Amino acid sequence: MRKLSLIITCLLASAAFAQTNNTKDPTWWDKYQYILNNGSLPAAGNTTSVSVGGNVDVSNECGPQSETYITINTKNPTNLAGGSNEIFRLPMRGYWSTDGGQTWGGIDLPLPPPKGNGIDFGSDPTLAFDTRDNLYYGYIVVFFGNGNGINGTSLAVAKSTDGGKTYPAVTYFSFEGGENHFNDKPMITTDLNPKSSFRDNVYVAWDAAIGGSTSGGIRVARSSDQGATFTTNRADDPKGPGRAIGAVPFVGTNGELYVAWNDYAANTIAFNRSFDGGGTWGQQTVIAGKTIPFDIRIPAESFRGALVYPACDVDRSKGAHRGRLVCSWMDLAGNGTTDILTSYSDDKGSTWSLPRAATDSLAFAVDRFNQWLSVDPTNGVINVSFYDTRNDTTGSRFMTDTYLSRSSDGVTFGGNIRVSTESSNEHDCDGVFPCRSINYGNQQGDYEGVVAYGGIAYPVWTDSRRNQDPLPGCTARGAMEEVFTASVK
Repeated sequence: MRKLSLIITCLLASAAFAQTNNTKDPTWWDKYQYILNNGSLPAAGNTTSVSVGGNVDVSNECGPQSETYITINTKNPTNLAGGSNEIFRLPMRGYWSTDGGQTWGGIDLPLPPPKGNGIDFGSDPTLAFDTRDNLYYGYIVVFFGNGNGINGTSLAVAKSTDGGKTYPAVTYFSFEGGENHFNDKPMITTDLNPKSSFRDNVYVAWDAAIGGSTSGGIRVARSSDQGATFTTNRADDPKGPGRAIGAVPFVGTNGELYVAWNDYAANTIAFNRSFDGGGTWGQQTVIAGKTIPFDIRIPAESFRGALVYPACDVDRSKGAHRGRLVCSWMDLAGNGTTDILTSYSDDKGSTWSLPRAATDSLAFAVDRFNQWLSVDPTNGVINVSFYDTRNDTTGSRFMTDTYLSRSSDGVTFGGNIRVSTESSNEHDCDGVFPCRSINYGNQQGDYEGVVAYGGIAYPVWTDSRRNQDPLPGCTARGAMEEVFTASVK
């Protein structure tokens, strides 16, 4: 989900970086227009996954899903959980696995009643387990009033005590009415450190500023009662312009709370930290400068634009780099394509290493985008997943695959591993009949996920290879977009 208004972003960005957002038609407007004109697709009910070409179709459901996330229960590593946006339906979708990602079930997440005469829908999935087997699923709720625009937004955190099979408890908070602010792109984490004073605290970070507003900025909510209540404060400079997106919280080995985000006004990957469980924050600093301010229209995401945001984690292993902070993000490469960069800190974020690419160096033009990062807490290995267009057969960098890159020290990365067994094309037809490519306005969304544990990485991504494949009860186009995953040892 992107902000309702990005006038300032467009003014800041040069013509070389074409923006995809405007005040009339924000990038999530397609979902609202579809539901307004066609109504929401019927409830999906419980679904089960299928194996497809060595990958797993987690969703196996009618209609398009995109923008995916995944997490793992470190107390019971066979239990994974995930989530995605439903593009033609109102609720969020949740997924769970109890056999290490081999098979999955699916369920809808709750929504509150609409406000007034209108509808509401969920967006932007994010999930985390605590040390008590509780699973937390965060998302935003967007309220619309009878086709006349936005009534407001709120944050939601649903709680599951059975590994993601059901979500009987939901906490809604930080409602913002009207179009003054727009809660956007929340990310959730928990404190898993057994000796931390803030063990099992739940943290949600998101951005709430819009246009020229200075009262929104990067917000961080914390819960010390297993998600029943949340208190909120601001993590970026309160005197600053409040022009930020893509906040990600992550927790250090002694309970330190960190947050990084894209400061698109300053054009930096920004950073701050709290040593009292999110009660107070230090001074906003910089991980790295960058070239692309907000997003960029690359061929594979020409209608939506690939968003610049950080994905970060901490080495919680017992290895030589325990406590190391690692972040990744997308930026422009020297040949005009996009690449995935990483940086690390060994002093709790006071200083950061020079950015370096996490990808293979190739002799031809390739775009990489929608990265995510997870540090395996059992061995300290850094895992970075991303979309990659190296296998494109159209000659236009339309077709994408999911790749995985790994590093044991944050300095050198091994050869990238192709995870998806078939390419997706979310741009246009590639000359193959029947046409396997699609665009539902949303394309791949803003992010995809990965989690790593016990020497196994579990990337999750939006995959369109089954577009037009028939599914029982589906209309015309069948599967459309699906949520795929794989286990990479």
